[in-house]
Amino acid sequence: MMKGTKSYRAAGGVVVHDGAVLLLDRPGRGEVRLPKGHVEPGENAAQAALREVREETGYAQLRVVRDLGTQWVEFDNPNDGYHYRRQEHYFLMCLEGPERAERPAVDAQFISFWASFEEAIAVLTFESERAVVQRAEMVLKETPLCGYGASE
Repeated sequence: MMKGTKSYRAAGGVVVHDGAVLLLDRPGRGEVRLPKGHVEPGENAAQAALREVREETGYAQLRVVRDLGTQWVEFDNPNDGYHYRRQEHYFLMCLEGPERAERPAVDAQFISFWASFEEAIAVLTFESERAVVQRAEMVLKETPLCGYGASE
């Protein structure tokens, strides 16, 4: 039986470079995810998304180019017995340079890798994140950004 419901806000990014999407492999959980995390007090969603993507991937030079909107995700966590409601806010981001920053030790659990849009949609663990990548690809087909788009 669940103890109750906890709600929180998260933000993340669909990072694009040379026609590829940046994903995170989380071998400890058998998941492939988009980079995202909690919105901290005093941050707006875009600031949180940039911070989380930098922390989880190590890529330091990122630029937000489009708001991809929000969605609600709900799940039960059997480890703590709570039901969670998470508002996820995603942004389309361009990688502006290859420089990598040092990552917090806790984020070493993530292995970042690049995949085509088609591959990303095929390997992402959760349908909600596949939908975000599809939305990003639609935006890029309408408006070329990050070196990818209408001419592809």
